[in-house]
Formats: sequence, structure tokens, C-alpha cells
Amino acid sequence: MSTTLHVCMTCRAGEVLEEDAPRPGAQLQAALDAAGAPEGVTIVPVQCLSACSQGAAVALSAPGKWSYVYGRLTKEDAADILAGAAAYAATEDGLVPWRERPVIFRKQSLARIPPLTLPQEPSA
Repeated sequence: MSTTLHVCMTCRAGEVLEEDAPRPGAQLQAALDAAGAPEGVTIVPVQCLSACSQGAAVALSAPGKWSYVYGRLTKEDAADILAGAAAYAATEDGLVPWRERPVIFRKQSLARIPPLTLPQEPSA
């Protein structure tokens, strides 16, 4: 299964910018593209992740896995983001053990979203 790393291109990271100024989200996207996606990960630009006050933001998702949204990221975080995406892609359920996550993923997680269908727990 392929993992998607969504990158908010419109994130201003709380900055007041001129209309034609480069957006921090677009700069992050460029840094991620320049570094190259790890195996099993596709980098996809998106217009908005609704994390405006916490931008620049990315989201990781894959079919049947938990999804994550991370914020307060910069282009300097590209290597750590890609390492975290690779670790996520290697899991079956999207749950990377806490100590194995890059520090930015431990401290800058904005949301964890369950897969569309969760395994049913046995009833008592």
C-alpha cells in the first residue's frame, strides 16, 4: 500500500505575507521534493489542511492506517519529515512506536485520525 504525504502549499505559518511572497508551505514542499520521497511514499501538494495557526503542515495517510497531521514545520525539517514518513509507510497500522518517531513527530502532532474502519473489539 502506498503512503501519501500531503503538504499544505498555502500555509503561511502565521506570517503576514505579500500576496506573491513564497509561502512557508510551498517552501517545505520544494524541500521535500528536492530530497525525494522514500520508497512507498508519494508526496502530494494540497491547497489547505485547515491547520493555519499551526502551519506549515503535513498529513500522512494510507488505506487502513491511522492518519496524522503535523504542524509548525519548516523546510529545514524535510529530512525528519521524510524519515517519519518512511517509518509510517513500514507499519501495518500507521502506529510507529513513540521512541522511533522523529522528535518533530513526537512534539508537533496536531491530530491522529483513525482509519475508516477499525477492527472490532471482542464483546464481553
